[in-house]
Amino acid sequence: MKRRSLLHPFRSSRLFPRAIARGKSRSGGAHARRRSHQPRMRPRRSVNVAALVASPEEVPARPRVRMRVVAAIVFILFGVMVLRLWDLQVIDRHQYAAAVNQDSLRTVTIPAPRGLIVDRQDTVLAGNKVENEVVLSRVEAASNPSIVGKVAALCGITPAAVRAALTDLQYSPYEPVPVLQSASPAVVQYLDAHQSQFPGVTVVQVTVRDYPQGGTTGTHVLGYTGPITATFLKAHPNGGYSQTSVIGKAGVELAEERYLRGKAGHETLEVTPTGTEVGVLRRTRPVQGDTVELNITSELQKNVQQNLATVIFSDRSRLTAGTHPGATNGAAVVLDAQTGAVLALASYPSYNLTEWVGGISTAHYDALRAGCTVATGGCPLNDYAIQGLYTPGSTFKLATATAALQTGLITPTSTKDDTGVFTVRAHGDPTCTSGCTFHDATAFDAGIITIRLALAESDDFFFYTLGLQFWLSRSRYGNTGIQRVAHEYGYGDLTGIDLPGEVQGRVDSQRMREKLHQLTPKNYPNTSWYPGTNIEMAFGQGETVITPIEEAVAYATFADHGVRHQPEVVGAVVSPEGKLVKRVEPKVTGHVSLTPTDYQAMLQGFVGATHTPKGTAYGTFQQYSKVPSSYVIAGKTGTATTATTRSGRAPNAWFVGFGPVNGTTQYVVAVAVAQGGYGEAGAAPAVAKIFNYLYAHPPSASLELPTAAHQPKLSPGTSPPKSGTAASTTTTAAPSSTSTTTTTTAAPTTTTAAPTTTTTAAPTTTTAAPTTTTTAAPTTTTTAAPTTTTTAAPTTTTTAAPTTTTTAAPTTTTTAAPTSRPAGATGSTVVPRRVPTVRERRRSSKSERGPP
Repeated sequence: MKRRSLLHPFRSSRLFPRAIARGKSRSGGAHARRRSHQPRMRPRRSVNVAALVASPEEVPARPRVRMRVVAAIVFILFGVMVLRLWDLQVIDRHQYAAAVNQDSLRTVTIPAPRGLIVDRQDTVLAGNKVENEVVLSRVEAASNPSIVGKVAALCGITPAAVRAALTDLQYSPYEPVPVLQSASPAVVQYLDAHQSQFPGVTVVQVTVRDYPQGGTTGTHVLGYTGPITATFLKAHPNGGYSQTSVIGKAGVELAEERYLRGKAGHETLEVTPTGTEVGVLRRTRPVQGDTVELNITSELQKNVQQNLATVIFSDRSRLTAGTHPGATNGAAVVLDAQTGAVLALASYPSYNLTEWVGGISTAHYDALRAGCTVATGGCPLNDYAIQGLYTPGSTFKLATATAALQTGLITPTSTKDDTGVFTVRAHGDPTCTSGCTFHDATAFDAGIITIRLALAESDDFFFYTLGLQFWLSRSRYGNTGIQRVAHEYGYGDLTGIDLPGEVQGRVDSQRMREKLHQLTPKNYPNTSWYPGTNIEMAFGQGETVITPIEEAVAYATFADHGVRHQPEVVGAVVSPEGKLVKRVEPKVTGHVSLTPTDYQAMLQGFVGATHTPKGTAYGTFQQYSKVPSSYVIAGKTGTATTATTRSGRAPNAWFVGFGPVNGTTQYVVAVAVAQGGYGEAGAAPAVAKIFNYLYAHPPSASLELPTAAHQPKLSPGTSPPKSGTAASTTTTAAPSSTSTTTTTTAAPTTTTAAPTTTTTAAPTTTTAAPTTTTTAAPTTTTTAAPTTTTTAAPTTTTTAAPTTTTTAAPTTTTTAAPTSRPAGATGSTVVPRRVPTVRERRRSSKSERGPP
């Protein structure tokens, strides 16, 4: 019998025989029952590859199918590759081409010369001048560190200043960095003769602002320029500005920035991976900005500034009420009454615009801000003509008289008996318990007064009466009968003058005091309105403060029979080719209603102030006015007490004149002096002298716009020099931007000595002015050979000075005299010369070097 075996469950390679049942047969008995409970074991079947995949002999051959599958795979891969190449070379080719070019091409901005600012007679007030500038290559400084010390010694600055310029992110890393501005002829000539000793150092020509009429002519009108700030650059992302752009910071430079800035040029440079410049691929020339023509006349502006300074110095030396007035600041405005054109605008104290050219030093900037930190001082950075707030005093009687005649409160023939002392109880308000008595400014009684005499003699008693009558008639005329007319004249409102930074005045009222109390409860604790406060408001006292430009607009409105115009400094904008870009037309902003009878009554009062013996300015005009009797000038004085007056300081001095009134009134002149004393002595002399000049030299009736054939003049009555004239440092033709030579020519007449600061003496004052301290600017000494001087370069700052509007000012302030410059130091079209490339400088230096 054959024995069967079983595979071991874990070790399949070993065989174990099955036990043979003993006893009974398989078919029966207990053995059969015992076997039925044992597990049934079956042999294991092995699984291999042959069982799953047939052998080649068993499968029929199909080569065509296999080739088709392989071909499909190859075709798909080839299609994917083609699509990817199409995406790279066609669809995204611009993106990848730009990425490649970015690694080898760099774009450098060429700044555009700013447009000219000219007066109404086409005389340049702010132009451009070409100066020599020493620049240093970053690549050369990195490869040759010793050049830093040589350049510092030559330029008279410290090596640290040179290294700071090299690391300044303001300058592009692919163009040389300026290390010395306004290089002297000695430095230029030495570099020219010793170029081999200064590799990577070049002298280039750049354009900077220049002021042919002097840096102090129209200072606050013109404004200054400075490097662009990060805030401005972020606010104008698409304006075409770069980190090296120069923008207007104040005055017309800021207000007309969009016209003056021009269009910058560009150069596309090819550079190596290490940043070394290889060559210039493309170049776009810059376009000069437009010419801005002002309504101002340069000679009249100088005259107004001189007379304002003269009267301020005179005020300081004149004993008034037992003390010398501080006369800390002041302003003067000349308007065309028919159009609102600003013919002159002056502010005192002032500064020199040349200090800002190339960046103002920290020392100069701190000196200018010194007067801005004291609440009662004079800040040169403030334009007091549009930012100075002064109590108007009796000049405000213009609004009160107009309101009284408009409403019928009085008539031109109404009279008041001036007894010298005004008592509120005796004139209709028996409830008054405090501040019920007002005195005239003069000690004698004026007698019977009409509106004409009240304006001519500036009678306070008459206007005390009007203030009380408006209070008692509130149910009929309202609580703001006088304030309403004041706003019609423009008092307490922005005039809209096209200069930045204008400050709004205010007209006293209960509502205004409530606003002031909310802002500063400590300074304005009382918000109540009483008869006495209404009386004070009626003659320009209390919390009423206005700017000189508001005062000039108000009287210009009266002079033009009630038509109020917006004051305009800019008259037109012309392109460099002579094409008219914009003409500023007169803008009417309001009207004041007055009947012819009422108007003539007030006009006679203003004329009486200067032409009748009892007029407040009669003696002043008799002494200073030189115009014929047919040239009639009307006006109004103002002596405004302030909170500081009670502490022994003089009141604010005002005078507003307009004329000639025997025909079409053409001019309005307003002068205000903080703490100047009485208006007839503290301000009226300046107005009389300004009218003398207006009579002898009337401004032209229309603007003389520049054309392609008629370019702006460098000085009144002269013509610009021809291009290439050796006697001038200014060029009218653009310097070549393709020059590749490093040879530089010394500026023919340019001087680099620091301007000496001098005090502006009062021209006609015989009494010595208070002592003023002036610090002369250090004179720049140039040597023929490089020295080891380690004088620190002045740190420049471009922080705009904060605007401070004060009603008074401290003691003395020094005004820098205009820096003298050679005649014809300004041109009309100047383009800066391109900085030569590194390769060009090396090639040129090899050809021009002498023997070692």
